[in-house]
Amino acid sequence: MSPQYLQLRRLRIIFRRHGPEALVWRRRIAIVGGAILIGLIALLFAELADWGNAKFRALYAHWWWAPLLITPLGFAAIVWLTNRFAPVAKGSGIPQVMAATKNPEAALSTLVSLRAAIAKFVLTIGALLIGASVGREGPTVQIAAAVMGRIHKIFRIPLRSSVYIAGGAAGVAAAFNTPLAGVAFAIEELAAAYEQRMTLLVMAAVLIAGMVSLGVAGDYIYFGAMRQTLGLSQAIIATPIAGIVGGLAGGLFSRLMLDAGTIQWQPFARLRDRPLLFAGACGVVVAVLGSFSGLTWGTGYDTANSIISGGSVPAWFGAAKFVSTLATAISGIPGGIFAPSLSIGAGIGDLLRSILPGYPPGAVVLLGMVAYFTGVVRAPLTAVIIISETTASRGLMMPLLAAAVVGEFSAQFICKEKLYHGLSRRFLPAEKPSSV
Repeated sequence: MSPQYLQLRRLRIIFRRHGPEALVWRRRIAIVGGAILIGLIALLFAELADWGNAKFRALYAHWWWAPLLITPLGFAAIVWLTNRFAPVAKGSGIPQVMAATKNPEAALSTLVSLRAAIAKFVLTIGALLIGASVGREGPTVQIAAAVMGRIHKIFRIPLRSSVYIAGGAAGVAAAFNTPLAGVAFAIEELAAAYEQRMTLLVMAAVLIAGMVSLGVAGDYIYFGAMRQTLGLSQAIIATPIAGIVGGLAGGLFSRLMLDAGTIQWQPFARLRDRPLLFAGACGVVVAVLGSFSGLTWGTGYDTANSIISGGSVPAWFGAAKFVSTLATAISGIPGGIFAPSLSIGAGIGDLLRSILPGYPPGAVVLLGMVAYFTGVVRAPLTAVIIISETTASRGLMMPLLAAAVVGEFSAQFICKEKLYHGLSRRFLPAEKPSSV
């Protein structure tokens, strides 16, 4: 062979390995493009979710009795649509992404398919339109993982679990406008083993999605700035109290959520075997609580924001929101529990500040929120960062972390298993018994 031919062949090999068509460049384009798209979709989702919440509240304000009809029927209709068109879209969405990491290639056509993502998007907004106690953050994780997976498939990039982890983390960052929380969530919840090779993918996706959110929506703080702090003596007393109360309550929620799918008590089991009737019964619970309280509808964001800012709610608010959120979560309709859990935690914090007079009220409320949220999701680092970033309460980092640690420890006395990990197994194929 001539030297010219060998040189040309060498150049072709280099171009194939390092040129625009090379895998490394296609992967980078997929990461950047996917993260930008996730940021935009998360913002659109947030806007439409707020619109759905506002429309329902306007309906309730005009006809207080209307939800007693609309909510139960709406629950049954959404469960029928979910079971008929996208069964994997039910519930939060985070367990589905966890299950998807076990078999990334197969999951792209099932757990994180575009069909599931579209159904999740539309039906979660529908759930808010009928007053369900749901949040959009968990659904954003499933939608974001589906987007990231599809983009990688379009660019002919082999799918790995890190693709879904990065997409889900970017969804959290864009949903809360909290990039650090996205990284923490990827480490604590989505990744059973955080591999070094996925570090760049996760960081890049989270930061780009966060920048898109900041660029379009502005540098807003989710719950508004809360600058109160606790003195050392106050923190020593308030932190363990909040951690124990919030952690036990969060552990109870997780235990009831997990047991609802397996409990064999005959009246409940018979009702559960009739999905539409069961959903309608859950809708009745949500409608009755909401109609007579006026506070337990939707995400609970407005109520939590009011409590943090110093507003008061009835002592029973936390318990009522707890029951409303539990009824919604076990009904089978699509929707997350992040925002409602923060609202329940705020209600617990409101109770705590009534027994801790003289303490900074906003700070006590945040301790209740972080403890309850940790008790539910069992991810203390994520909980602390979310509360800190959504309230700009950096002066409370150490008390928040202490309350979260106590909350996680306390929750284990009620529920040994982590909620999302337990729910994720329901989306995995059943293991076949081995033949002897």
